[in-house]
Amino acid sequence: MIADETTLAHLMRKAQGGDKRAYAVLLDECSNWLQRYFRKRVPPQQLDDLVQDVLMSVHRKRSSWDPDRAFMPWLAAIARYRWVDHLRKVYRTAEDELGDHDAAEESEEEAVMARMSLDRLFVHLPQKQAEVIEMVKIEGLSIVEASERTGQSESLVKVNIHRGLKKLSAMIEKAE
Repeated sequence: MIADETTLAHLMRKAQGGDKRAYAVLLDECSNWLQRYFRKRVPPQQLDDLVQDVLMSVHRKRSSWDPDRAFMPWLAAIARYRWVDHLRKVYRTAEDELGDHDAAEESEEEAVMARMSLDRLFVHLPQKQAEVIEMVKIEGLSIVEASERTGQSESLVKVNIHRGLKKLSAMIEKAE
């Protein structure tokens, strides 16, 4: 079953009142929703851990939910915060691994994971911005080369890079 807002809010009210069966059903429905929510945001091997982390947060914060307010935005906010924390942890781990300057080469799996992370971030940008950021900041092309490849003027390439990076920065700051 895919529960709707009304059903989930009702289950949460009952759970806050001490109904253990309602709480079990609520957690199961939340787990199903979280699986769908995170499926395109994290690699498959990280999905279950992230869902469990969110469910633990829901459990710890269940008394903070106000029955007069909607349940799904409350759950989605917790999921988003846990996701951002997860990304920070993943990137922090990646940075720590970069500290080993003697490492000769990177595994294909790490390169694929990094690419997937970039693709997930670029989804939130207009295509032209993501395209020139990729070319200039990742592939190392010059502004002139990116301009020639995309057909955008050099000024527009610079503007698109600036706006795209600014939007990504704002998204990260907002998530914090």
